[in-house]
Amino acid sequence: MGQSVRVNTAEPRLQLRLRPPANQVSRKAIAWWAIQAGIEWLVLVGALVAARFFFDWTGPWPTTALVLAIVLGGAHTAVMPLWRYRVHRWETTEQAVYVQSGWFWLDARVAPVSRVQTVDMKRGPLQQWLGLATVVVTTASAAGPLEIAGVDHDVATRMVDELTAVAEAAQGDAT
Repeated sequence: MGQSVRVNTAEPRLQLRLRPPANQVSRKAIAWWAIQAGIEWLVLVGALVAARFFFDWTGPWPTTALVLAIVLGGAHTAVMPLWRYRVHRWETTEQAVYVQSGWFWLDARVAPVSRVQTVDMKRGPLQQWLGLATVVVTTASAAGPLEIAGVDHDVATRMVDELTAVAEAAQGDAT
């Protein structure tokens, strides 16, 4: 049921190629993304309904905007989480951290462990409720930190511990 954190020691040193990472995020991430999207669309639909009520907006365009928001919101909430689940992947090795994410635009990154400066974990209220976490790997890169979102909390905790140990043991100055 749970994912294990795999630190691959069989990979030869300095063979850092951009490739699809091996691990998928937790299936619970689908619910997390769907709930987030649903809340955002409900706020928009609520604002449109309130504006229609308080400002007495009538006519075709307010109704069209409301119907469009409901249809697009429903489609987005149903499709986006499944799509993201298929795309989001991660992997850690003794040499690098591999992350792939995105929805319309695919973001695939690899960061050498020797460049890792900090490894953090963050959990919002929905993530806590669903038992998920986001691991944030800060590197000496202008591209910013690598984020592995939607990982089971236990897996994220092990990943933080193991990445920290591997980064401490790695040769390099993290700059």
